[in-house]
Amino acid sequence: MNLSARLLMTASLALVLAGCTVQTAPVMMRPDGRPQLYSMKPSMDRDIQTLAAALMTLGPNINRQEAIDVAHDAYVYPLYLAKQWNLTWPPLMHNVLRNAKMRPKGLCTDWASAMIEIMRHKSLKSFDLYWGVSNKGNPWREHSTLVVTAKGSPFETGIILDPWRNSGELYWVRHLEDPTYKWNYHAGPFGPLPPIKAPFQRLPGY
Repeated sequence: MNLSARLLMTASLALVLAGCTVQTAPVMMRPDGRPQLYSMKPSMDRDIQTLAAALMTLGPNINRQEAIDVAHDAYVYPLYLAKQWNLTWPPLMHNVLRNAKMRPKGLCTDWASAMIEIMRHKSLKSFDLYWGVSNKGNPWREHSTLVVTAKGSPFETGIILDPWRNSGELYWVRHLEDPTYKWNYHAGPFGPLPPIKAPFQRLPGY
């Protein structure tokens, strides 16, 4: 093994050792495929209510219960996936492990696909679901996420629901206000979203 290869291996090992396993509150999957925290902190409840209120502003005909359901699962389901995927912080470190097949999932595309699938099982009447992509084609910067809009509204009017950015802790922002990424349409109501599974398949573990 030459010097360059040894240095690369040493650097890679240092990165692996520097990564931290993400600790999350325990989440169970109910028989209907909905995630549920064993115990919800008041701060989490406030976060969910704040996101639900933001979703309600996307259009004049948003069903309040649908907005609450979307907000709840957007916060809680990533906590479940973080445990299932043995998530490592920071996200880029987890990407290294995922690409080395040392983690089952956890790339941004895995997050986007999982989030879109659980939302599609709701058969939402108030919202459309989009797959957004930023920096497409850039191997170091390309990023995917779920974008939610009011039914029939343009992609650009939506809210970004991105669990990858904070290692399973939901980051959300209005599409045009994202300070880090410029989002473009990838797939959605008029494009090929990942095929939905029927019936809902629970991940193993609970």
